[in-house]
Amino acid sequence: MSISRLSVLFVFMAATALTALAGCCGPGGGASVETQNINTTKSLGDQLLDLQKAYESGAITEDQYRELKEKTIRQNTGR
Repeated sequence: MSISRLSVLFVFMAATALTALAGCCGPGGGASVETQNINTTKSLGDQLLDLQKAYESGAITEDQYRELKEKTIRQNTGR
């Protein structure tokens, strides 16, 4: 068999296998899905430093920095 025929055969086999797996494990296929929320905790100071670094690097605008800073403070202090 030539390489191109082997490639086509491989792609076909992979697609068939994925379709079969999706049928038995997809929605309604009897499999249950459990989600977990993972919380990472950083101190208020660390969060504010991260925001400052993002602003100084140009990743966020000054308006975004101010808004996110206020939101972070509110969330961490309940104010």
